[in-house]
Amino acid sequence: MIIPVWIVLSSSVIIYNNYLYNTLAFKYPVWLVTWHLTFAAIGTRVLQRTTHLLDGVKDVNMTKDMFVKSILPIGLLFSGSLILSNTAYLYLSVSYIQMLKAFNPVAILLISWTFRIAEPNRKLAVIVFMISCGVALASHGEMHFNLFGFLIQAAAVAFEASRLVMIQILLHGLKMDPLVSLHYYAPVCAGINLLALPFTEGLAPFYELARIGPLILLSNACVAFFLNVAAVFLVGVGSGLVLTLAGVFKDILLITGSVLIFGSAITPLQIFGYAIALGGLILFKQSGGK
Repeated sequence: MIIPVWIVLSSSVIIYNNYLYNTLAFKYPVWLVTWHLTFAAIGTRVLQRTTHLLDGVKDVNMTKDMFVKSILPIGLLFSGSLILSNTAYLYLSVSYIQMLKAFNPVAILLISWTFRIAEPNRKLAVIVFMISCGVALASHGEMHFNLFGFLIQAAAVAFEASRLVMIQILLHGLKMDPLVSLHYYAPVCAGINLLALPFTEGLAPFYELARIGPLILLSNACVAFFLNVAAVFLVGVGSGLVLTLAGVFKDILLITGSVLIFGSAITPLQIFGYAIALGGLILFKQSGGK
């Protein structure tokens, strides 16, 4: 039951955000991400006091040294990843962004090989080639290609891959489920974003809040927060392959939704390229990145 709930929530967050940015013309991704993180920081603390969902916090011995050397730099990368990936929706379609996200495993592998965390082998080289070719074909087939948007999404992928590798290096052996992670990272990222807000969007988003209304802003933050709650229950449900296929189904659903809801145009070349990239992605997940 939790897998379809996760698929629906995961797809809903992206479609809802895109609706805010492009249909309602609320073009302030830094503010929206900051709002989501502030809501999450408060929400996790409420859940910690009222439920057992964040009992894992007790198992984390958070020292000042760990916070400064681990949580802060990872939070900085997380913040950059969230802002950049949300900004991309101002320039690219949901369907094309999902196709570009297939490049994430390649970025993780390249960074891991650079820092000698993992050793390259023939199987991983084939996976890198498959995904790279698939994403290249999908990009070549994109009818409304925007170079600036492409570079922003590429930077978002780089930030996200760096964050995941950094977690592997700095928090090696420390088990934190998605909600416990959010408990620590949400206030840090919200703080970083607040510092960036005056230099990026300034006061402009605040003048638009009355037009958007509290109902949309609250429901949007709730959907994003409930996705993290669902992710906790998703961990340990089904095999790795089942979760990988669920992720692939979610991506296909999002691309279909983008075409039906927002009228995004996709070409046969993009479908072919994305199918190759998805094949590489499934192989990567099955191999465990080894």
